[in-house]
Amino acid sequence: MRVYSGSDIGLVRDSNQDYCKTGVFPDNAVWAVVCDGMGGANGGCTASSVATETISQQLTEGYHPDMTSEQLRELMQTAVSEANAKVYQMSMDNFTLRGMGTTVVCVVAGSGKIHIVHAGDSRAYLYRNGQIVRLTTDHSMVQALVQAGQITDEQARKHPNRNIITRALGVEAVLMTDYTMEDFQAGSQLIICTDGLSGYFSDEELCSLVQDTGGEELIEKLIRAAKSKGGSDNITVAVIAD
Repeated sequence: MRVYSGSDIGLVRDSNQDYCKTGVFPDNAVWAVVCDGMGGANGGCTASSVATETISQQLTEGYHPDMTSEQLRELMQTAVSEANAKVYQMSMDNFTLRGMGTTVVCVVAGSGKIHIVHAGDSRAYLYRNGQIVRLTTDHSMVQALVQAGQITDEQARKHPNRNIITRALGVEAVLMTDYTMEDFQAGSQLIICTDGLSGYFSDEELCSLVQDTGGEELIEKLIRAAKSKGGSDNITVAVIAD
């Protein structure tokens, strides 16, 4: 298992409020955490960095190779809950950080499985056999409209309220997350990204970008592609390959 990551400030923002961390466990399983902060430059950076560091520490200290899927799910959800509590308490203790929060995608991949815990509109995509599948569902206002059949995915990408998310780590005392487990076959790639990338491309367009590319080259290619479309937001991508 291999994991790669990269982040770019983009072409418009004054600071990078995305944060990403990855690693490899002793049994060759890998993990990744991608966060996209919100709440002003100071608040967004604080929320995403504290969340990522807290989750990473919880994962590396709590993981062991013979964990069942249920135990791994519990570890990941507990790690995200701990991060939520920490970010929320910081916002309550410091008025200048009030209202800060962050999206989160936490992934552990190994033994032919992908485990994902997420909240917000950062995403995870699975590329295999020439096709791409979105494994996460955005917690956002426009996604609710898509699911209600009121707008299309294409319209959602251009909607004036596309940046309004309905769940974020650190905003409330308790965070509800979604958990997904999926088979991970040899030759597949998992792409985890913030909306600085996914906001520009349909699933089909993203599939075309991923095709015949992998590793660090794919990270660079995706960041370049987002910047060529305007780079209006920070762009962060992690790729896990079997």
